[in-house]
Amino acid sequence: MGAGHTYPDDIFSEGEDIDVDTLANLGPLRPMAGIWQGLRGHDVKPEADGPAEQRYVERIELQPIDPQSNGPQLFYGLLYHVHITKPDDVETYHSQVGYWLWEPATGTLIHTLTIPRGQTALATGHATADARRFELEARRGSTVNGICSNPFLERAFRTDAFRIEVTIHDDGRWSYAQDTVLSIEGQSEPFHHTDRNTLTKIGEATPNPLARAR
Repeated sequence: MGAGHTYPDDIFSEGEDIDVDTLANLGPLRPMAGIWQGLRGHDVKPEADGPAEQRYVERIELQPIDPQSNGPQLFYGLLYHVHITKPDDVETYHSQVGYWLWEPATGTLIHTLTIPRGQTALATGHATADARRFELEARRGSTVNGICSNPFLERAFRTDAFRIEVTIHDDGRWSYAQDTVLSIEGQSEPFHHTDRNTLTKIGEATPNPLARAR
């Protein structure tokens, strides 16, 4: 939680007069809302004979959800889907779903991710509402920003840490750089599986259901 912030003793009652317009309350996530495309992604991945580089094409859709309460705790957020292919290919290279969440009261950012290889993670960080750059991190074994993998991945390609850095550019684009630290069976040194891309907007966000209703 943010420095100096305490929640009330009443852990069940939700706040009053909650603004239902998620797009107006996303803090540093606001510039990311919408539909995006990146044509020059760069991936460094592990192979049997060493690191391999791969270019990729990416489409990300980030749509606002209604405000979410845990009693007095309040999040605004974006539901996202990432779809990645190799250049000039139709086969899915990577698919990922989850949420980007912002807690205005504490300046907390949360990034959840799930991939169809049997792996999920929850990364956290902090930022100001007008931040143009922020970082989030998850670590294996943590109960508040952890990583969970299926038994094969846990044995052969264990993920020990995940970090993502987002930069909002003045021209309206945004970029990310992420580092997934792997312990690979048979290798003595950690492997840094890195990905980076710059996204250009190709479609606007759709306001969240409560905002549309009002």
